[in-house]
Amino acid sequence: MLIDKNHPELSVADQCQLLGLARSNYYHEPLGETLLNIQLMHRLDELYTKYPFYGIRKMTEVLQQEGNLVNPKRVHRLMRKMGIQAIYQKPNLSKKHPEHRIYPYLLRGLSITCPNQVWSSDITYIRLQGGFVYLVAVIDWYSRYVLSWELSNSLDKNFCLMALEKALKQSIPSIFNTDQGSQFTSEDFTGNLIKNNILVSMDGRGRYLDNIFVERLWRTVKYEDIYLKGYSTMSETYQGLSNYFNFYNNDRLHQSLDYRTPAQMYHNNKQSV
Repeated sequence: MLIDKNHPELSVADQCQLLGLARSNYYHEPLGETLLNIQLMHRLDELYTKYPFYGIRKMTEVLQQEGNLVNPKRVHRLMRKMGIQAIYQKPNLSKKHPEHRIYPYLLRGLSITCPNQVWSSDITYIRLQGGFVYLVAVIDWYSRYVLSWELSNSLDKNFCLMALEKALKQSIPSIFNTDQGSQFTSEDFTGNLIKNNILVSMDGRGRYLDNIFVERLWRTVKYEDIYLKGYSTMSETYQGLSNYFNFYNNDRLHQSLDYRTPAQMYHNNKQSV
């Protein structure tokens, strides 16, 4: 366990503060679903990670062939709760806010030549034994280096803001790209970018490939850590992901980086605006 409820000197609140973990996120409770529905959501997450082009009908068919008594209506509800958009080839964990400004996509045709030229962020569903949480990360496009990440048991904007602030303490990018979700279009989030003279870029609605490096990161994290470890609690997941992202940044060789690590690519070529 990352946090010791019976620590002789430090309260849970103190330990959360030292770890940079929101106290509300420590007290994770399953989000109002039966165990069976949570198991179905975990399986839908596996299927979507492997087949991001599957919609409701194919998801339902696979589950039925595996012996689950489900219909399209139930699958649709669970996918919607997970944030999987059946119409588009992209998770839609962050819903668009009608009053928030949407910025244009700035990366089409852009040559990425150095670290801190483009950063991006996204949210994904992370399964636990008996529940689930959400993960946000900030990644440098050139190096694939994960600058920061946070966990939350809700989809409010606060954990996204925490991840952004942690990343900006390391450097400042020229462009920051996200989807059009309310967490990223909020004035708190975009205002922080604009204050630092960062150009704001946003994916086209439902475009799976506009933020492709984060999508690849999610598949890697799930196949190499989440699905193998089977974490039970948020604190256990936090500790496990801390170890994994350290490995991912500093030790994992990437074929697309000519078998170098993200840390080598990021720190050896780093520049800031």
